[in-house]
Amino acid sequence: RVDREDKDWNARAPQREGESATYGGFYTQDEIRDIVRYASQRNVTIVPEIEMPAHTTAALAAYPEYSCTGGPFTVVPGGLWPISDIYCAGNDSTFVFLENVLGEVMELFPGEFIHIGGDEADKARWKKCPKCQDRMRVEGLTDEAQLQSYFVKRIERFLLAHNRRLIGWDEILEGGLAPEAAVMSWRGMEGGTTAARLGHDVVMTPGSHCYFNAAQGRPEYEPFPAGGYLPLSKVYSFEPVPDSLSQTEAARILGGQSCLWTEQVTTPGQAQYMMLPRLAAMSEVLWSPREGRVWREFVPRLEQHMNRYEALGYNYAQSMYLVGISSTLDTLSKKVRVVLSAEAATAPIRYTLDGSEPSATSAEYTAPFAVDKSATVRAVSVRNGQTLARATAQEILIHNAVMKPVALKHHYDRYTGGGDLALVNGIRATKTYDDGNWQGYEQNDLEATVDLGRVVPLKKISSGFLQNTRSWIFLPTEAEFAVSIDGRNFERVGRFSLPIASSDQDVGI
Repeated sequence: RVDREDKDWNARAPQREGESATYGGFYTQDEIRDIVRYASQRNVTIVPEIEMPAHTTAALAAYPEYSCTGGPFTVVPGGLWPISDIYCAGNDSTFVFLENVLGEVMELFPGEFIHIGGDEADKARWKKCPKCQDRMRVEGLTDEAQLQSYFVKRIERFLLAHNRRLIGWDEILEGGLAPEAAVMSWRGMEGGTTAARLGHDVVMTPGSHCYFNAAQGRPEYEPFPAGGYLPLSKVYSFEPVPDSLSQTEAARILGGQSCLWTEQVTTPGQAQYMMLPRLAAMSEVLWSPREGRVWREFVPRLEQHMNRYEALGYNYAQSMYLVGISSTLDTLSKKVRVVLSAEAATAPIRYTLDGSEPSATSAEYTAPFAVDKSATVRAVSVRNGQTLARATAQEILIHNAVMKPVALKHHYDRYTGGGDLALVNGIRATKTYDDGNWQGYEQNDLEATVDLGRVVPLKKISSGFLQNTRSWIFLPTEAEFAVSIDGRNFERVGRFSLPIASSDQDVGI
């Protein structure tokens, strides 16, 4: 593919006409055998993942005849959505090609499972392809989801004939699951739960707890770009066996899996940082009985283990020492109280209120403290005179509406940061959509009434909205502000129309 490594994954433009594709490579068969041998000596089985029917533009660029359109195609250098150019399910030669590929793969990988992907396949081409539509008529299939099921089941028959088992992402449930397939559940736990109830083996790998390409601390404090936020404690809270399953169904959960997707992980050191120490948390989760997992007992063990990382020269994250800064209402004094905390909770926290950089000699945090005027709080974890992670900062805004009652016509969904007082807790959210301070509304308007409790002269009303088009987060089309003296009759004092994004735009507030 063309080299776009200097750009964000989702900002990499397609290959231009006349542009040489120079970035990429391949494994030789001997290199694969060496990897398999190395892993086997350490009791690890390598499971190859050969994508189908989607995530296949690399194959289709070389073999366009196995697509629905015939191409030509170029290899995508970055993010692409939707993934519409996929293998043609109505072309028998597609299956001959894939069986030849899988035959070579099975010679190299002796393990029981062959992963076939099966995720994120947009069916637009299939809907227009005469061969695919003819396949549906011949096989008596009612929709394209059943056509994907036909595709997967046909591949499974081939693998079973060679004493191998098919495993795929939870999309392979759609249209009907192949008889003996195993499922990796990444879009939450629901797909895995369904598969287990149907009698299929499952590996739980929900993005909420298992995707290590997300940042370990708030992304603005992490050294590498990452999408989302997955702190160490959330990894440790992962439970791969849902309580809703019977004992027989629960036995179908083979375990869990952490995933490091490396679109923007460009060096081994960066990969180490994204994995460690979260890999230790995931290991303890998956290799320990549920009742034996206690976070406060895990952290001291992990700190000893991190000494080994240090001795081995590993690049590991110390994000569990980053200080979180939040606010709460003191119901007696009616003042905002600032709460400081770190995941690890094993090192003293030092802080400043004047915006200066905190150090080992700054004030020590012992309990939530009240603030009665706007301030910038900076805080850091310190041990033996040394800071354990970089300082974090949060502006606390004291204004007329702070901690006043809020009535919401519609409840927030999807993003629930800050709870019912999010609009008035004195804390501004960042450009990170899951920093714990944003609330999301879908379909319903955000309609909020803040009761100041008395008549107050106002100079300014403001609120903040996030736009992150690549994560399907958009500004409202309109914002309106109104005031009232009696709480019943409102006078509109401001109304603003906001532009609708027509394409991907920079993240902004």
